[in-house]
Amino acid sequence: MGLKSKIILLAVAPLIVATTIITYLGLQSARDLAAQELSIYEYNLVNAKKQALKNHVNIAMSAIRPIIENTQLEDADAQAQVKKILAGLSYEDDGYFFAYEMSGVNLVHPTQPDFVGKNLWDFQDRTGNYLIQGLIRAAQAGGGYHRYIWEKPPQMRQEDKLGYVIAVDRWNWIMGTGLYLDDIYRELAKTKATMNDNIQRSFFAVIEVVVVTVILVILLGLAINLHEHKLADSRLKEMAQRFMRLQVSERRGFSRELHDGINQLLVSCKFRIELAEKKLNRDHEKSIIQQELYKAGDLINQTISEVRQISHNLRPTILDDLGLNTALNALINQFTERTGIQVTYRFDVTSTLPDEIEITVYRLTQESLTNIEKHANAKQISLLVIQSPRNVMFECKDDGEGFSSKAALSSGIGLINMRERLELIGGDFMLESQRGKGTKVHALLPLKQRL
Repeated sequence: MGLKSKIILLAVAPLIVATTIITYLGLQSARDLAAQELSIYEYNLVNAKKQALKNHVNIAMSAIRPIIENTQLEDADAQAQVKKILAGLSYEDDGYFFAYEMSGVNLVHPTQPDFVGKNLWDFQDRTGNYLIQGLIRAAQAGGGYHRYIWEKPPQMRQEDKLGYVIAVDRWNWIMGTGLYLDDIYRELAKTKATMNDNIQRSFFAVIEVVVVTVILVILLGLAINLHEHKLADSRLKEMAQRFMRLQVSERRGFSRELHDGINQLLVSCKFRIELAEKKLNRDHEKSIIQQELYKAGDLINQTISEVRQISHNLRPTILDDLGLNTALNALINQFTERTGIQVTYRFDVTSTLPDEIEITVYRLTQESLTNIEKHANAKQISLLVIQSPRNVMFECKDDGEGFSSKAALSSGIGLINMRERLELIGGDFMLESQRGKGTKVHALLPLKQRL
């Protein structure tokens, strides 16, 4: 996997992980909240039904109370009238009233008249619940609710039912009604389905947003990578062109030195030797011939010196023989002897530096000292070469005249050469100068090539 792919993955992976965690926590929280709301809704719905049952029983009781409280009626007549009224009362589609003796004998049951007159004390629903006993206990407690399973008309399917009963004290009866809970269950199921559907839609909406975001991040990453790739290619081409220009410039200078220096010296030397040969053939005096040969020898010595200087400019042999510190010391000593300017020098390098670092530091020092000698009119120079785990820091600071022109900061051939040398090895170059406050050349040279 390439570095660019790793960077995209590094950007996308935390987004996906964070979104997944947030989505899971949000989904879990939504489910818990939905369950709580559903529980509250069920509680309120059942309470509303309970209150409705109580109201129905109170209405039925108000209908039969005048008969129960009429002491002039015989019990048999009064009971018959109450049974008739209760049997005829109904509400909604399946609401009816029933009555039992405290012993469990059924007195009124409009939907199942076969139960009338039968003792249902031991009657159980399919769960084993003694429902008549439960209703009687609720009535004896002053009125209350009891839950059981009963047939729901007209299909007579067994459904959960909630009954509410009160006691009729005059005859030791109970009277009540009940409602089936399947409507509540359907309402709760419908509400739950709606909540789950909303949660699911929200979840898929979040997933869509995440997918779109990830796609946008990837596309943006690819676009940035493409732009960076083109920019890197452009910089590489520019650097290659700079390197070629630097190389051509050095070769042109080398060619000029060979042509104007060594070539002229060798031509002069050849001329002196030919002249000595001619004088020898003409039997000139020995001293005259020796004089020409001495002049030829001087020219050869000058040629040797020129060759050494060119070789030194290409790659100082002192770097290979004695190392960077000694080479810089020699350069500084020559500079001090020539100019009289004092140089404070600090060299703190603990390991052997790569060749390209050594020659670059040497050339930076050489170019900086040359610029100071030509332009700065300085009295003191501070030169530092310090190694850190990742870089070599070069700093040359003088107390000279300085300059403030931006054009001067960037257009000098020597400065351009220093900048380009550093760019070729991935280093950083910085030049600071103010009029009357001197100049500082600062460079960072990486010990490892940057990717």
